[in-house]
Amino acid sequence: MYVNYPPSQLESLSLTTEPNPEEIEKQKEKELIELPPRTSLPSSNGDGGMYLVQRSSSLATQKSEELQKTLRAHRHERQLVILQDFPDPDALSCAWSYQLIAQQYDIKCDIVYAGTLSHQENIALVKLTNLPAQRWTMQTLKNKDLSSYQGFVLIDNQGTTSQLLPAIQQAGIPLIVLVDHHSLQGELKSEFVDVRPYVRATATIFTQYLQVGLLSLDNSISQHVKCATALMHGLRSDTNRLMQAQEEDFMAAGYLSKFYDAQLLNAILQANRSKRVMDVIERSLKNRIVQNNFSIAGVGYLRYDDDRDAIPQAADFLVTEENVHTAVVYGIVHDEDDELEVVIGSLRTTKLTLDPDEFIKEAFGQDSAGRFFGGGRTGAGGFEIPMGFLSGGNENSAYAKIKWDVFDAQIKQKLLRLVNPRDNPIQS
Repeated sequence: MYVNYPPSQLESLSLTTEPNPEEIEKQKEKELIELPPRTSLPSSNGDGGMYLVQRSSSLATQKSEELQKTLRAHRHERQLVILQDFPDPDALSCAWSYQLIAQQYDIKCDIVYAGTLSHQENIALVKLTNLPAQRWTMQTLKNKDLSSYQGFVLIDNQGTTSQLLPAIQQAGIPLIVLVDHHSLQGELKSEFVDVRPYVRATATIFTQYLQVGLLSLDNSISQHVKCATALMHGLRSDTNRLMQAQEEDFMAAGYLSKFYDAQLLNAILQANRSKRVMDVIERSLKNRIVQNNFSIAGVGYLRYDDDRDAIPQAADFLVTEENVHTAVVYGIVHDEDDELEVVIGSLRTTKLTLDPDEFIKEAFGQDSAGRFFGGGRTGAGGFEIPMGFLSGGNENSAYAKIKWDVFDAQIKQKLLRLVNPRDNPIQS
């Protein structure tokens, strides 16, 4: 789920023009900065696609060898694998894959996240596969002996969407591994880095690690079958059921098809929406405004543990409306235990020329530390804006309404400046 901030290096934001195929190719060439030097040019007889596949395979091999070298250097250690606060199937499955790979080097990994699992498919994924992820709240973290960890790992995120990161860094734990498919969010010093914004899912990257031999999957090992199933779900989820998949993603899915459990995956996908999720979807329908084929809806106050994952599901629903190509749904999510409030939003789009990452970064900008409030990937994006000093006080219903009205108006204003640049969104 990174919210998370992806491919700012992909095609630049455009709401009206169609993409230029030649420019897209040039941009893709620029992004493949970590590839080994080209030794020969592809022939002009139609083998260019095969050349790109071979080049991708070469990068996967190179990165796998680098990761193997890093793991060897950290044998017998203990590591924390930190996921975004609200991990999605891509993050969960890849963290599990890393844990299984690291086990071969006698590295013990604890997979942790600070938020919650509220999306019904994520809950089903963890329960049905026994995926070993743990919830660590900030209070839990205070009671942990962090000195027992010699390193931490970031997978499918770069720390910008985890409450845990500052405490981990403050404890002096070094970053050992960073693997992500979102664009770089800032400078992070890590021993091993594999960031590929042009890949649709981190599950594709980890499947490539498996393909070149970092872990030999075995159909007779239940844990391997369940992990392969989780990876298939993660890949499917981040590519919109493979409809936005590229050649690398299809090849990864083809490899996983030899190991995953189709019935288990179907059981995960059949998880029912809760009544609370349906209520949020209903609220988004009632509150939406539609301008220039954008559907924008504020859904008010939501509970941190129970309702947060209803926001992207509402966006998924609104984007299916006739004559709508992009939906943005947002709300104020509050955690009564920690007196924490944050504006959380999700974007979904079917418009090929709209880059969610560029759109969200342009709309909401950066915080005082220079970190973007959100970002995206192909077809989807998200943002989180801490409310800070204005958090809490909602027992006063009049104040709570005023606060919501202000944030609702400000978010609409920032979005509509891009959707309708000539309009005054406060007056419209």
